[in-house]
Amino acid sequence: MTGSDGPHREPGSDVPAAGSASERAREEEERAVEQALALVGGSSGPGRSDRSGGSGERPSRSRDPRAPGDSRDEDLNARRSNDSHIGPSSDPYDGRDSDLRDGRAAPAPGREQPPHPDRAFPGDPAKTPPPSWDRARAVAARAGRGGAPATIRLPLDRALGHVLAEALGALTDLPSFDTSAMDGWAVAGPGPWAFEAGAGLLAGRGPAAALPDGTAVRIATGARVPPETTAVIRSEHAHVDEARGLLHARRSVVTGQDIRPRGQECRSGEQLVPAGTVVTPAVLGLAAAAGYDALPVVPRPRVDILVLGDELLNAGLPHDGLIRDALGPMLGPWLRALGAEVSGPRRLGDDAGALRSALTSSDADLIVTTGGTAAGPVDHVHPVLDALGAELLVDGVAVRPGHPMLLARLSPDGPYLVGLPGNPLAAVSGLLTLAEPLLAGIAGRPAQDPYRALVHAEVHGHPHDTRLVPVVHRPGRAGGRDHVAPLRYNGPAMLRGIAAADGLAVVPPGGVRSGTEVEILDLPWAPATPWTEGCFT
Repeated sequence: MTGSDGPHREPGSDVPAAGSASERAREEEERAVEQALALVGGSSGPGRSDRSGGSGERPSRSRDPRAPGDSRDEDLNARRSNDSHIGPSSDPYDGRDSDLRDGRAAPAPGREQPPHPDRAFPGDPAKTPPPSWDRARAVAARAGRGGAPATIRLPLDRALGHVLAEALGALTDLPSFDTSAMDGWAVAGPGPWAFEAGAGLLAGRGPAAALPDGTAVRIATGARVPPETTAVIRSEHAHVDEARGLLHARRSVVTGQDIRPRGQECRSGEQLVPAGTVVTPAVLGLAAAAGYDALPVVPRPRVDILVLGDELLNAGLPHDGLIRDALGPMLGPWLRALGAEVSGPRRLGDDAGALRSALTSSDADLIVTTGGTAAGPVDHVHPVLDALGAELLVDGVAVRPGHPMLLARLSPDGPYLVGLPGNPLAAVSGLLTLAEPLLAGIAGRPAQDPYRALVHAEVHGHPHDTRLVPVVHRPGRAGGRDHVAPLRYNGPAMLRGIAAADGLAVVPPGGVRSGTEVEILDLPWAPATPWTEGCFT
């Protein structure tokens, strides 16, 4: 288990045992960092490097002393996630604001290094504290709604998944004439009713002559009801006396029964679906019934994905300090589930020139980058954005995991950029915090009402920041309320928990007790029947 005095190492670990000179030196350095944090208020922000691009840890690079106050609790947990002493139920926040990145030690007292020339570090009085999670999402949503959405007309077979740019009004009455709701007999006046043998009235035929009182005619479902018809008698409720040519009702007949009157569903011009509605198969069917051949929709936002990091593998097992890229395969389908049109991920490595070229040549509405959002020696996102004169709308968010995320606008008319941290669950946090509300705004979707649920477990929180914790919905027992249960494997570098989740609980600073209501962020593919496998909970 973790503790404030440093991690305990099991026998066989490649780290010297506690009590060795190396370990004591590390503990002294960590205590020095904690003392420095106390002097600056222990603030946290986006000045740390969170660059792991896969489901494991980032390989160590040259030691990079950082200024005190550089919060790295997510990266330490990512580094610890494979240590044998950490159990799967460990809370990723251990109460420490000081941390190590990729095995690098914080500077010893008296050896602090100057900050990055273009970036102020957390604890620097000139550095603006990162916005709250709610505030960051509001900024992203407002940015997405900044311009009037374009409108295109798409035929019905291409409109699925788009958002309606205009309200859908009925082009005709539905139904457009009185129709039979059942196979049976159209009758007029009181019975019994005389009838003539024959096929009767079928769907798709023109209007029939008025039906005289005391008569009946066979009628099929969907056929036009003759004028002066009193009711339709279902075939199973009718008795036919073929010899006398009379029809008798087995049940009482109510005027208008089993007739769909003209305009029963809607009248011409009546609004059927409001603007901002996602076009589902049911909406397509309604539109077709109402007379539409094409729909006015907002074009899907176009998204480019840039995967950064020299340490990432596209295939095979991790080896020689290289790890698998978990974000490239994950982000495209996730963004498509949010309604975007996504190009294949481009892997750029740690190359500032390649990043700048990719940003300036993109014609997307949104560019999503992975990793490189802090101030490390190969974290190029901020310097490249500075060089391009981009406007930083959100620079770090008070949320765990994922606080080094950012949102920028490359130019007044240019694309937006969402910079995601490299740790996989931290990247998911960035997607839901910044990319989802931004894309919803661009696509013209209305804001979703907050959804809250009871949580059946105590969930530890960060002292100052919001936490996003994977949860699964569970039905209530013995008349109890439905609730959510937090999942294990919720460290910033882990995907095992989110893979089993159907939502993320928004845990306020300080945590919540069991039985508390928390806001839930549903995942786009949340299953109708929650997973209940015990290995995840």
